[in-house]
Amino acid sequence: MRLVAQGSIVGLVAGTIIALYRFSLSHAETLLRIATQWLARRGALVLLWPCLLVVLCVVVAWLMMLEPYTQGSGIPQVDAEVAGRIDMPWYRVLVVKFCEGTLCAFSGLSLGREGPSVKLGSMVGKGGSRVLQDGRDRERLMVPCGAAAGMSAAFHAPLSGVLFAIEEIHREFSAALVTSVMAASVVSDFVSSQVLGIAPLVHFAEFASLPHDMYAFVILLGIVCGVCGAAHNAGMFWVQDAVFGPLERRSPVLRLAGPFALAGICAFVFPDLMCGGDAILERVLDVGAQPTNLLVALLVGKYLFTAFCFGAGAPGGTLLPLVVLGSLVGAIYGRGVVALTGMESFANSFIVLGVAGLFAGSIHAPVTAVILVFELTGNLSALLSISMVSLIAYVTACLLRGEAFYEHLYARLLGAMPGEGSRGALRHQKLVRTFVVGPGSY
Repeated sequence: MRLVAQGSIVGLVAGTIIALYRFSLSHAETLLRIATQWLARRGALVLLWPCLLVVLCVVVAWLMMLEPYTQGSGIPQVDAEVAGRIDMPWYRVLVVKFCEGTLCAFSGLSLGREGPSVKLGSMVGKGGSRVLQDGRDRERLMVPCGAAAGMSAAFHAPLSGVLFAIEEIHREFSAALVTSVMAASVVSDFVSSQVLGIAPLVHFAEFASLPHDMYAFVILLGIVCGVCGAAHNAGMFWVQDAVFGPLERRSPVLRLAGPFALAGICAFVFPDLMCGGDAILERVLDVGAQPTNLLVALLVGKYLFTAFCFGAGAPGGTLLPLVVLGSLVGAIYGRGVVALTGMESFANSFIVLGVAGLFAGSIHAPVTAVILVFELTGNLSALLSISMVSLIAYVTACLLRGEAFYEHLYARLLGAMPGEGSRGALRHQKLVRTFVVGPGSY
């Protein structure tokens, strides 16, 4: 009962903070589009926007130097926190991450809100545990509770929040973990829904369930998504290491200058590429009205812009851009299937399957991919095809030796840390674990 109560409190506070965070990002993006559209009609006044971006770049870089643990999406740092490898100052991370996300959204960087939401929620869980003076064992439960609350509030998907915390963050299964995480996730979703409404972050229109005689196309899409997932990760890591690696130990201003410059160009040349990708999703869901070459241009442009922002360590997430890229892969693949079969009623089905497949192929979390897409669509009839494409994409990515996205970043984070003297490491605190030895075990 105490775990459920404590998880519910974490969910209540995290849901409130993340609802405010999403509210702030939404208004920042709206203000961005109003400002750029107004400047585009004012001739020489458009030069004011690059000047403002320089100021925003310097401010965000200063915040990153103020609290280095806020760089990137934040999920690898949460993994390291649960593992006891780092000890983040939760109160400072909360404030800095919130401010960075809002400024990056107003700047138009191609970043999502889900990774930062997970980070904010996890810091709420840690802060609550510290305030109550819990031991390390209880804190190790409350951090995933906050992470689940963050995922739940970000996507309006409480089950996905639970599975993400278990499959990606904690990676252990116990009754204590499940009950506390479920309480946090459900309460967080309820609170955020009261503020932002009950509509999901990404709402997919009704789509027809695929007949079994079309499952050959589902299998092939799973293979395609597995290849794309492995390529997605390899390209992201290459940009991070080869392009921005030499600048990693220099001032963040140098690393962020490129993404902010790209954002300034996209604001007036290709505005759909800005921010998380909501504008692209609106186009994709109206797939019949979009030419194929535009979908391909959006796919390539969004990937390159996101890779540049991610590689520079800009403080924002990559989950929503990944969902957007998956929908584009599915839309383009669906165009090919329609051209072969003439069955246009199934075009939207492949968009949804593309989201699940690319998520599973990149993150290597197929169960979370299935439940996330189910919660976004609310369609149980497609569960078999979603599960099939997720599993095949995951296996394909593994066969190609593609590294799991967050596992690679986690290993990279630990490799960049100093040894026993790392800031705030928790290596010398007692950690009690329970292992169940089942019947018939050796």
